[in-house]
Amino acid sequence: MVKTLERAIAEVERLPFDMQERIGRDLLARVEKLQSLRADLAKGVRSLKEGGGRELDIEDVIKRARRRNAKA
Repeated sequence: MVKTLERAIAEVERLPFDMQERIGRDLLARVEKLQSLRADLAKGVRSLKEGGGRELDIEDVIKRARRRNAKA
């Protein structure tokens, strides 16, 4: 374990139990999300290596993103 994480855990251990639980759940959720993102990236890279990619029109991508974000 890296020193920074060790230090953070030592500090968390000094907090009340309910705060420790919340921090633990938040940290686990963050790690799970990171693992999921890494798996998605690995899948995308494999797909590209297998020829699954296609050329994109960047202007079209920007237009679609703006439309999607305008609805939010």
